[in-house]
Amino acid sequence: MKRIALAAAAAWALCMAAHADEYPSKPIKIIVPYPGGQASDTITRLVGERLGKALGQPVVVDNRPGAGGNIGTDIGAKSAPDGYTLTIATAALPISKHVYRKLPFDPAKDFVPVTLMTMTPLVLVTRPSLPVKDVAGLVALAKKEPGKVTFASSGLGTSHQLSGELFKSLAGVDMLHVPYKGSPPAHVDLMGGSVDIMFDNIVPVAPHIKSGKLQALAVTSKTRAAALPDVPTMAEAGYPNFEATAWFGLLAPAGTPQLIVDRLNKELVAVLKSPDIRDRLAGMGATVVADTPEEFGRFMADEINKWGPVVKRAHIELE
Repeated sequence: MKRIALAAAAAWALCMAAHADEYPSKPIKIIVPYPGGQASDTITRLVGERLGKALGQPVVVDNRPGAGGNIGTDIGAKSAPDGYTLTIATAALPISKHVYRKLPFDPAKDFVPVTLMTMTPLVLVTRPSLPVKDVAGLVALAKKEPGKVTFASSGLGTSHQLSGELFKSLAGVDMLHVPYKGSPPAHVDLMGGSVDIMFDNIVPVAPHIKSGKLQALAVTSKTRAAALPDVPTMAEAGYPNFEATAWFGLLAPAGTPQLIVDRLNKELVAVLKSPDIRDRLAGMGATVVADTPEEFGRFMADEINKWGPVVKRAHIELE
């Protein structure tokens, strides 16, 4: 039986190697585990179109939202490891490992990293009618009216919620969390005045900030964002230990042949570093990373370790 198993394994390896040599021979699907219109979707569509041209096959974006990104991510984890179904990872993925008691996949074991594509600071935005002009004013209002200031997020256990929880902890304030099924509906209510504040990616909210429909108080990066140069950092606002970034990376299912992973990495890095794509992403507030699979893997491990204590302090636990 052992010989049969070894022979079967060898045959499978040879078969996958042959497929890798002719990869890709059909369209590639990238699962975005969030609704259309969010930063993950916008960036994936921009990069995916160019990647398809480089690979000689169409790259199709498949939005599979729900459960804070876990529905689409689970589909990606259970897909065939042949390079034809890939998954977008965001900052919510390592957080999910700590938040959900019954996560149907393991972020560290069920995927192989391809590349960390971009990083983007979050921005703290408020409804225009909120009577504050800076972070200090927001903290004063929240302390004056404990539990009355509401902060929106794109869902339970997301980086947007965790950023709000981190702010509550560092500022010593009590605010009410209002989760949404994605960022777009949260933006509608925020601009309409139904909720007060939100930490969100610069990419989807920058147009609303520039049009005056939302007010930006601070960005969460160490330095000011090129897309919003007049908006101070959280450190400048008095919170030097507050740093959170939105990031987007590409994953393949565990077991995907290394030849395919390397081909995807090579082509995607070239796309991301092309001047026109890099400039378009910079205009959205996103900084290109485009690293190796090994570097992305180490980054993911660091993110898993980083958010564990924040989840524990906030007492967040979901089924």
